[in-house]
Amino acid sequence: MTDDAYLVLLNGTASTLGVPLAAMADIACLDTPAVRGWLDAQGVTVSSPDLRLLPPEETSAIPEGAERLPVPLGDEELSRVRQHAAPQDVGALEEELLAYRSRVEGREALLVRALAAGVPAHRVAELTGEDLTAVKAIAQR
Repeated sequence: MTDDAYLVLLNGTASTLGVPLAAMADIACLDTPAVRGWLDAQGVTVSSPDLRLLPPEETSAIPEGAERLPVPLGDEELSRVRQHAAPQDVGALEEELLAYRSRVEGREALLVRALAAGVPAHRVAELTGEDLTAVKAIAQR
């Protein structure tokens, strides 16, 4: 696994990977000369359905030979990419986890639900601001 997010041109294959770039068109790296040059070299625009943005944990699934470009994403941008890429029920739970920071009641129950739904402990800790050790302890109960 890499720490970089990637823009990938999939040419009609594996279109379930990542997020369509058009859904994330406001990310800052799109204004960089490197990304603009890469898009021009590929002959695609931001709205191309074959152009996907993948978070670091999905980069190992990029098909061999696919055109790709590592892109820098801020923490908030990466969080949005992950939310868009997650299955709908997991994405909804992740939104609740983001709201979790301001909750007082039902915090532990929300953590238990998220972990039971398959949201990884490190992601729960990242979204909630909880200590990873505490989240893992709840997962083991």
